Amino acid sequence: MEEAISHYLESIKTLCPDVDDDALLFLAPALTITRLNARHFYSHANARQTHIGFVFSGLLRAYYIDQSGKEITVNFIGENQFATHYTAQISNQPSRYYFQCIEPCVMVNIPYAHVQAAYEAYPSLERYGRLVVEEILKMQQRRIEALLFDSAEKRYTNFVADHNDLFNRVSLSSLATFLGIERPSLSRIRKKLTRP
Repeated sequence: MEEAISHYLESIKTLCPDVDDDALLFLAPALTITRLNARHFYSHANARQTHIGFVFSGLLRAYYIDQSGKEITVNFIGENQFATHYTAQISNQPSRYYFQCIEPCVMVNIPYAHVQAAYEAYPSLERYGRLVVEEILKMQQRRIEALLFDSAEKRYTNFVADHNDLFNRVSLSSLATFLGIERPSLSRIRKKLTRP
């Protein structure tokens, strides 16, 4: 079995030790690997996502293009995270987001239909899925609250503190749109915070 798939299956057991080997054996045959270069797309906006992507290595960003043609980053997806638009997938609608590799990526593809079958066959996998969705919901809620209640400077310092592993891997333009800050304002904040 390929290293990326083995790693993904191990990550399931780490998050949800209740998942037994039979459940993993049910899940494993449907998993495939995709290797993508930097700037390539894992999925495009206006397309239905039939797979959930687990990031074994690399970094992606999810973004949309606003009415003025500007790319607005809504998420950075690093190792051991999932690249998918859950709302669109659950409702079988086209995604509004592009998922583009910032770095070369190795993705484990999990067919959504197979995930649903696994949930039916193995309650422990359904529990695992719930735990994953709870983590994603917490991250999204923190992001929404930061955009609503925190200053631009606080959003930036929190990002640096919480995502130190990503900080030097993303462009300032992508980071600015993710934080809801204009690029010149982000540059001023960075300059202010680096002054002795």
